[in-house]
Amino acid sequence: MRDISAKIETLRTATACGKVYCTATTIQLIKEDALPKGNLFDVARAAALLAAKNTAHLIPHCHPVHIDALDIRFEYKVDEAGAGMISIQAMAKSIGRTGIEMEALTAVSIAALVIYDLLKPVDRQVEITGIRLLEKTGGKSDRAYFKLPSPCAILVCSDSTAAGTREDRSGKIIASLLSDAKARVADYKIVPDEKNVIQEHIRDWVKQDMHFIFTTGGTGLGPRDHTVEAVKEILERDADGITEAMRSYGQQRTPLAMMSRAVAGSIGHTTIVTLPGSSDGARECLQAILPTIFHARKILKGGGH
Repeated sequence: MRDISAKIETLRTATACGKVYCTATTIQLIKEDALPKGNLFDVARAAALLAAKNTAHLIPHCHPVHIDALDIRFEYKVDEAGAGMISIQAMAKSIGRTGIEMEALTAVSIAALVIYDLLKPVDRQVEITGIRLLEKTGGKSDRAYFKLPSPCAILVCSDSTAAGTREDRSGKIIASLLSDAKARVADYKIVPDEKNVIQEHIRDWVKQDMHFIFTTGGTGLGPRDHTVEAVKEILERDADGITEAMRSYGQQRTPLAMMSRAVAGSIGHTTIVTLPGSSDGARECLQAILPTIFHARKILKGGGH
C-alpha cells in the first residue's frame, strides 16, 4: 500500500451518491412497505454502514480508516416520464491521514446492491446507475495557498558545513520539499552558527521582501547551537503554533524530537522558521507545516483566513 506515514491527520469528508431506477409500481410497493423481503431502507442502510466499515477488506490498496461519522440517506419518487427512481447519498467524516471517499462510495454501492436484491422479485427493470463522488475535503490539497510560487530562502547554519568539512544535506532536502510544494527557492546560503552572521542574512532577505526564510541547524542543546537565539532576538511577532505542529509531528516519529528547540515568527511580511540540522529532523518538521505555512503570507498582508 502507498506510504502515508508522512501525512498529517486532518478532518476529511466525502459525499457520494447513486441511483436505482425501477417502475412506478415498485415505488408504490415501497411506500406501502409491501415488498416480499420486507422493509427496504432499514436493510439497505445497515448494509451500507457495514460495507463502509469493511472497505479496506474489499479494496486491496485502501488503508483502514477510522470512520467518525457516516450518514446514509434515501429518497424516492416517480419522474414526469413515469419511471421510478431511488437516490442514495452517503456523507462520511474521518480525522486521519488519508481520505474517506472510498468508504462513502462503497456504502452507496452496497446500499444500491441491497436495494436491487430486495426489488428484483417484483421488478425486472431495476437498474443501478450514477454512483459517483460529489465532494471531498481535507488533506494538504484541499486549499490553494498562493497564486504564484512564493520566493523562499534557505539558510544553513553550521560551523562544519561552512568550513567545508561536512556536506549539507538538510538544506538540499528543504529545497526539494519546497519545490515539490510549488514554492520557489530564491536563495540558499551556508553560514557558520554565529548570531550576528545569521541575523545579517535574515535582515537582508527581509529587505528583499523574501516571503519565507527557513533556517536549518543550530536548534539543539549543544554549546554552538545559536540559531534559535539569533532568530528569536529579531522576530517582531512569534508564531508558536508552527513550532507546536512541528514538535507534535516529530514526536510521533521519534522521542528525540523533544530535544530540538525551535522558533517561528515574522518580521514585516516575512515568515521565518527554524528547522533542525539533521536530515530526518528537517524533513519531518517541514512535512508537518507544508503547504499550510504558505497561508502565513496572506495573513501578514492583511488578507485574513
